[in-house]
Amino acid sequence: MTDKPVGTLRKPKTRTSGSISKSVPKSEPADTAHKKVVLQAATIENDRRPALGEAAGLSLFETIDRLALAHVAKITSGLAPSVLVEAWADWAVHMTVSPGKKMQLAGSALQNLQAFWSDALGLSAAEAPADKRFASDAWRAYPFNVWAGAHQRRWQWWQDAATGVHGVAPPHENLMAFVAGLLIDMSAPSNFPATNPDVIGATWTEAGRNLARGARNLGEDMGEKLGTLQPVGPQVFEVGRNLATSPGKVIFRNALMELIQYTPVTQTVYAEPILIVPAWIMKYYILDLSPENSLVGFLVSQGFTVFIISWKNPDVEDRKLGMDDYRRLGVMDALDAMQAVTHAARVHAVGYCLGGTLLAIAAAAMARDGDARLASLSFLAAQIDFTEAGELRLFIDDSQVTMIEDMMSEKGYLSSEQMAGTFALLRARDLVWAPVIRDYLLGVRGDAFDLMAWNADATRMPARMHSEYLRQLFLDNDLAEGRYQVEGRAIAVSDIQTSLFVVGTEDDHVAPWQSVYKFHVFVDADVTFVLTSGGHNAGIVSEPGHAHRHFRIADTLSDAPFRDPEDWYADTSQTAGSWWPSLVSWLEKRSGRRVPPPSMGTRSGRYAALCDAPGTYVLQS
Repeated sequence: MTDKPVGTLRKPKTRTSGSISKSVPKSEPADTAHKKVVLQAATIENDRRPALGEAAGLSLFETIDRLALAHVAKITSGLAPSVLVEAWADWAVHMTVSPGKKMQLAGSALQNLQAFWSDALGLSAAEAPADKRFASDAWRAYPFNVWAGAHQRRWQWWQDAATGVHGVAPPHENLMAFVAGLLIDMSAPSNFPATNPDVIGATWTEAGRNLARGARNLGEDMGEKLGTLQPVGPQVFEVGRNLATSPGKVIFRNALMELIQYTPVTQTVYAEPILIVPAWIMKYYILDLSPENSLVGFLVSQGFTVFIISWKNPDVEDRKLGMDDYRRLGVMDALDAMQAVTHAARVHAVGYCLGGTLLAIAAAAMARDGDARLASLSFLAAQIDFTEAGELRLFIDDSQVTMIEDMMSEKGYLSSEQMAGTFALLRARDLVWAPVIRDYLLGVRGDAFDLMAWNADATRMPARMHSEYLRQLFLDNDLAEGRYQVEGRAIAVSDIQTSLFVVGTEDDHVAPWQSVYKFHVFVDADVTFVLTSGGHNAGIVSEPGHAHRHFRIADTLSDAPFRDPEDWYADTSQTAGSWWPSLVSWLEKRSGRRVPPPSMGTRSGRYAALCDAPGTYVLQS
């Protein structure tokens, strides 16, 4: 979080310019369209940093430097050392000249030492801290409660040491606190068999068989990672069998996406179809997981004609594809196809995560150009302003983006493994240490479930597109500040006047809900904002009947006074259950009459059905 409150931002009025089994069929002919896309992309102005192999403007010395930085990126897993060094230097210099802070920390250290010995000698009733790592009853017994409490106090001491140092820049302070937390968590007593009572108990009860299973699990995982072993165990989930099973047809394909039209299940449908634009960082079917928690299936069952974009998994030949290719070949081609099939004058559009950002760009460009085809816009955990973009913001600066660009230049894309590593680092307790304890110390494989299987099915990102996204949107914040250009002219999201349905999630580490809430600031439109329980993914997959779900919802008219997120939260009551029915009610109010369902694609020509859903692009690995 930055120290600048959301309420100080105003909209710009003037513009400055689990494992998954897959069987991949042979691709149906798309070579001609693909070559056309590559040629079109090649005519676009070269990006700021040409890739290696295209270095006509680079000297030999510059090329050597880029190769060297790409090599460093391999060693550091893509993390620029300068980011950490700069933050540490800022913190260390200011800590050196802060005697008051050092006195405060010394006092806290003495108090922690006193508390430790008090707990250890039984002079106080030590209890394990409220931390899910120490949730079992075994952690409340001596001496494990003492170790857990000591770890928590040490963690908090280092958080205090990293923050509140007079003069340190807030981004450096936040990064130091994050890194300190990572390092301290490495030594948590839960991570070691000799200090984890759950592991000790399992080892005693099973005569060490848990450790033997854990060693076998470790060997299997290492073999799978190195490519020497096939995935072990039954393939529980399979795309097209028990994932992405909503019936439909691929009615259009180009070099970047397939457009899926879903089969209607009601006798009549609303005249306005729905286009869903998912993020390209993962496969589309998070919105069509299992039949019981499919947002696609739910919308179809409520009488809507639903289309969804299934992005291609890019490879080296796609390195030149940029953000505008995703807008043009994704959103705009999809809109053309939908209208050709349904003959609808207007369309509801829904964007999830980065797909929502792309949809906002497309909608702003359409508003600028007088294209009125959008009946409504819905944004699910999506951002248009990236100044408060969660923990990812800690690592993004010019040097970090430069290293990522050099790292991508060799292959022409950012690999799924590199992205997975970054997200695992951000949630190390849940995505690194918890699996280590479960799989290797307790010897228990976690139960597979659909969302975990989807999460493991990651995609790549073209070098050009990812560079443009990081520089123009994430780093420079051009979209929010009126500098982002489409077809050579600036766009502004303040041009969007279509009603908005915006969803944020309470525990989102990718798009914090306060950042998503900024749609209120930047658009001149009525906004219905929903804050739902759960995280970036689980909060969106929140079907009716899901246990322990709740949400808050409130409407804000375009001419209403602005409320900051905290005031909105305090003024809005909590409702139990899923937010999906509220989305349906909102869409129904903005839809026209019901009509007979359209055909599945056109009878012939460009939009004739090509194959059954889920199509071919989703099967690419």
